[in-house]
Amino acid sequence: RHIIRANRQDQSVGAYPTFERLAAYCNLSANPIGHLVLHVFEALTPERVELSDYVCTALQLVEHWQDVAEDYANGRVYVPQEDLDRFSCQPEDLGGSVATPEFRRLMEFEVQRATDLLDRGAPISRLLPGAYGMAMAAFVEGGRAALDSIRDADFDVLSRSPRPSLRHKARAARTLMGLWMSW
Repeated sequence: RHIIRANRQDQSVGAYPTFERLAAYCNLSANPIGHLVLHVFEALTPERVELSDYVCTALQLVEHWQDVAEDYANGRVYVPQEDLDRFSCQPEDLGGSVATPEFRRLMEFEVQRATDLLDRGAPISRLLPGAYGMAMAAFVEGGRAALDSIRDADFDVLSRSPRPSLRHKARAARTLMGLWMSW
């Protein structure tokens, strides 16, 4: 039901005034996916749900931050208005092809927010057995690789949509291998 509500919200809401409202949207659109995965793993507990929610919200934010210009072109602004205001940006700036210094600082802030959420949720991989834990660790490392690609682009997500490079993917694979060896 939450995912259906999120889809309906996508049809009527084009912008979010606060991060709290954006996080509430993620609670409808992304977090239920993590709950479904935990159900499939037969590993649903309150602690795991909380950690999964951090990861899923972060991953949704990662997607939004990679696709700021594309979303703007489609009539959606996921960057909260309070954050735009804080960094002296306007919604119209999201449709430009030049990332101003103010915009780059805004995206640096948003990338750090998503990183913090991933870090808070990362312990879920240790709470799940074997391959399930590795799967969750892979989601986290994939998110980190995507965030690193935005950092490497100097937070310019307007001229192109940064995606993880082979170097980012290799680093994520090394991290996963290290986790696997420590299990």
